[in-house]
Amino acid sequence: MDIDKKRFGLGMGLAWVPILVMGPGVASTFRGISQGKATGLAAVAAGFMEFFVMFGFVAFVACEVAGIVILARGIRRERWGRSMAAVVSIAASLLILTSMVSMMWWFWHLQRS
Repeated sequence: MDIDKKRFGLGMGLAWVPILVMGPGVASTFRGISQGKATGLAAVAAGFMEFFVMFGFVAFVACEVAGIVILARGIRRERWGRSMAAVVSIAASLLILTSMVSMMWWFWHLQRS
């Protein structure tokens, strides 16, 4: 197995495993919201905060950033299929990181008010 293939597999794993681990936590959050008749963004933020406490904020960010870096370094014109998968994974990771940072900022801002 060549080194590019190993790096691609590692980058895909680092980019997608935190997102896949987050899935059951998000599903549980929405189930709790519907059962408790909770409304508003605060109900969703509480569920996300529960997930980040369990999984670890630092580990999540480290995995996503490492996955982005490894996948970005592996983009090659000769391997367009692998490169397109890397670009989609990078975009998904950036979207998750952006939404996570905005949710953390909003939660912190709410606590100060």
